[in-house]
Amino acid sequence: MTGNEIRKAYLQFFKSKEHLILHSFPLIPQNDPSLLLIGAGMAPLKPYFTGKLVPPSYRVTTSQKCIRTGDIDNVGRTARHHTFFEMLGNFSFGDYFKKEAISWAWEFLTKVLELDPDKLYVTIYPDDTEAYEYWHTMIGLADERIFKFEDNFWEIGEGPCGPDSEIFYDLGAERGCGEPTCTVGCDCDRYLEIWNLVFTQFNRTKDGKYTPLAKKNIDTGAGLERLASVIQQKESNFETDLIFPIIEQVLLLCRGDYADPQQKVATKVIADHIRAITVMISDGILPSNEGRGYVLRRILRRAVRFGRLLGIEGLFLSSLVDTVISILGEAYPELHEHEDLIKKVIDTEEKQFGATLIQGIELLDEMIAAAGSAKALSGKDVFKLYDTFGFPVELTEEIAGEKGITIDKTEFETAMKKQQDRARAARADVSAKVVTPDTTGLEQSKLVNDPAAVNATVAMLGKDGAEIREAHDGETITVILDINPFHPEGGGQLGDTGILTGSEGKAAVTDAKVLPNGLVYLIATITEGVIHTGDVLGIAVDKERNLALARNHTATHLLQAALRKVLGNHVNQAGSLVTPDRLRFDFTHFSPVTRDELEHVEQLVNAEILKNIPVTIEEMSIDEARKKGAMALFGEKYGDVVRVVSVNSFSCELCGGSHVNTTAVIGTFRILSETGTGTGVRRIEAVTGAAALQQACQDAAALLRTAAMLKTKVEDVPEKVQIVLAQLKDAEKELQQLKKAASLSDMDMILASQENIGGVPVVAASAQTDSMDGLRELADAVMDKVGGGVILLGTATGDKVHFVCKVAKADTKKGLHAGKIIKAAAQAAGGNGGGRPDMAQAGGKDPGKLPDALEAGKHAVCELLG
Repeated sequence: MTGNEIRKAYLQFFKSKEHLILHSFPLIPQNDPSLLLIGAGMAPLKPYFTGKLVPPSYRVTTSQKCIRTGDIDNVGRTARHHTFFEMLGNFSFGDYFKKEAISWAWEFLTKVLELDPDKLYVTIYPDDTEAYEYWHTMIGLADERIFKFEDNFWEIGEGPCGPDSEIFYDLGAERGCGEPTCTVGCDCDRYLEIWNLVFTQFNRTKDGKYTPLAKKNIDTGAGLERLASVIQQKESNFETDLIFPIIEQVLLLCRGDYADPQQKVATKVIADHIRAITVMISDGILPSNEGRGYVLRRILRRAVRFGRLLGIEGLFLSSLVDTVISILGEAYPELHEHEDLIKKVIDTEEKQFGATLIQGIELLDEMIAAAGSAKALSGKDVFKLYDTFGFPVELTEEIAGEKGITIDKTEFETAMKKQQDRARAARADVSAKVVTPDTTGLEQSKLVNDPAAVNATVAMLGKDGAEIREAHDGETITVILDINPFHPEGGGQLGDTGILTGSEGKAAVTDAKVLPNGLVYLIATITEGVIHTGDVLGIAVDKERNLALARNHTATHLLQAALRKVLGNHVNQAGSLVTPDRLRFDFTHFSPVTRDELEHVEQLVNAEILKNIPVTIEEMSIDEARKKGAMALFGEKYGDVVRVVSVNSFSCELCGGSHVNTTAVIGTFRILSETGTGTGVRRIEAVTGAAALQQACQDAAALLRTAAMLKTKVEDVPEKVQIVLAQLKDAEKELQQLKKAASLSDMDMILASQENIGGVPVVAASAQTDSMDGLRELADAVMDKVGGGVILLGTATGDKVHFVCKVAKADTKKGLHAGKIIKAAAQAAGGNGGGRPDMAQAGGKDPGKLPDALEAGKHAVCELLG
């Protein structure tokens, strides 16, 4: 069976067991800020496991795209480690339990996949007699094939937990360690775990007690790549048809040999990483210096690095995308939809990394020079090179090693761990729990959304994730109304705010949010009195704020449509923020938008506003929406029925936000700025309505003030500014010439300081110049006059001193090193520095020590010459 056939067989098998097949959730977690990326099949289903939400079915099966980078260094070096993998899962939310889970797992493995039952072994938790009985009595496994391990218990702190049972496949004695004690649990490759069944039956309390859950759950996971390696009888996951075709493409590119151990690792790393890169970009993740984008950038740069090790010099990663899509595209059609964008992002990022490599090597050369006789690089410096400049630590290690220098790996790993801890802490600060209490007891069919509602009954109150019956002055709570007029946060738009008033109390609504099942809840603070469940409340939504949000949200739709018309259909939304004051729109594009293009976009949007076109909102099936040409939010997951917002034939998008009735309500649209936020992503900030009018007034006032300062008419300001700028340019040019002449006038004095040290001409002198550029130019001129040797110049500027050192190429072979000479000089003036053997620059903090610094530089020359 192919990998695709195994995946399909798994989903269809569990469909026959009355499971609902759900398409893989995007890699970007929805409503779970505690997770950076989806790394397990159950992760997107957490609200159903915790009982906070009613699932679409009490039996679900998925093939979930997953990303894990915790042990990225092992990728390519072992048979099983991946950054991207697919987790097959079948889940029960309070429906079936151990008997069915064990029975169906065995049936699928032995009947559908036709694995040899005699090669299957299981592990269980020692106290789980129930699981033992099912494996031993129902399935018929002998005692010697059931292993009891203490770590067969799944828990993550407080909350739902339970024992688990793992299924292992015996790959044969030839894959083992050869020890007579080799068995399930051995660290060798003989016994491969292919499935884990988690029986969530307890709730762990804060004080460490385990209480039985009223509704027990099943969470199982089977690695598709592992199953494929067993079925296809391959040595590792990488040799399966899910990955090896990519390796073959890499080998063609580098004319490599898979039998070579180093090339084998490199090709496996690239094949794994390009799968992750392709899937991440298709789910809306773009390279950046933080969060998910940072993970993507690191994976991509690591793949490029291994390509260089294979001798591939040009751009190559995007050429592998077609192979990835040919393998995964059937299961994940979103890969086909974003194929062009995926390739463009990869090419752009790979080009940028090429420049980073050059810059990184220069910085590394300076670090090696500064290390001197220490023969070791600081782990902190290596981490900075890795973290700030994206320079792979393997490359640092290799280049340093060629020069007989090691790196402090312990210090590097400590710095890396601190960064990881900071990232975890930042995510932990945001609660992973759904802020509402258990909502499964509510009859959601009786809870409606009505923008016109002015009264409603409190259906539920919650605090800290638990249901409460009443809330008092000063408490911040969640509120669910039977009739809700508040529009929730979503699609980049902020939630509505307003006031709730009851007979005994009042509350200020500060936000409105929506759960995955569509249930809207309010976040509110009691400002006086008390509010109870069942109270009838008067509702006052902040209509002015709501209308400002609607103006800006409809304007983002018009903006995206205009950008696609002006720049091309590669433009996709990559993020947005809609506030009452302004809108921010991130979109995919690979160069700055020109002034003319921005003006054209602004004109197109305002033209649609002036037409006073009705904004239509319809609900339809996702297939109908696609036929209608509706734009989907990049990386978003949609249900079977979607909301389509259209502005005539100009704009058509899937959207759950609030909008104006007609475009004229927007008033006017003005672009404030256009910037880049990362590889292939641009950002436009704009205003509409009253904010646009206010901006126009501010611009007009600034123009009037400028005209007054220039003593000219408003309409003549551009011409007058051109004249002033030309005059300024001429003045600056004249000043630079005077400075250069003054510097060169010192030439005789500087040349007079020349000494002969060990047969090498050495000039160490102070100079009159106010910039490092001027000092470098002067050093070049002195070197031309002297014709070789060492030139060390220093200049005092304010409370600092600057140094430049040049060493003729021929004299570097005598052991002279500009970086070491300048370091000695700079340290004498309270500074530090380093650089290349032939050229270096540095700074000091004590101008009064300039003469001492020059003497220290000459002393360094003596020492280097021996």
